[in-house]
Amino acid sequence: MELHNLKPAKGSVKSGSKRLGRGEATGNGGTAGRGHKGAKSRSGYSRKIGFEGGQMPLQRRVPKFGFTNPNRVEFQTLNLDRIQELVEEGKIKDQIDFDTLLELGYVKKNSPLKILGRGELKSKLKITAHKFSASAKSTIEAAGGEAVTI
Repeated sequence: MELHNLKPAKGSVKSGSKRLGRGEATGNGGTAGRGHKGAKSRSGYSRKIGFEGGQMPLQRRVPKFGFTNPNRVEFQTLNLDRIQELVEEGKIKDQIDFDTLLELGYVKKNSPLKILGRGELKSKLKITAHKFSASAKSTIEAAGGEAVTI
């Protein structure tokens, strides 16, 4: 291998691209394929997101309604049937709280937890959570357990 026979690796050099604006003889001189006048022909042009050529954009045509509360609290939910499965698998014994569920990977740490009443609970458990549905609370207490709100 010597200097006169060095070549770039195959496929590393992209060639064959149009050489725009290199004189009239090339066929791509003058306007360099940008057409005549208009925003797209100018240097520094960048289309705004949602721009539809001056037509009223879809985002502004569609009617807006309602209200989004910026202070809404989104709860993570866990049903009683899932808690009963955890008891049957032997992962929890007599009490369950947010930290235990966090270690088991059933909840994430930044959102509060709400216990919902789907399914039935056979075990006597002390359950600690941020919120309980009415049916979940009654089911837990009917099974002899305790529902503690954090």
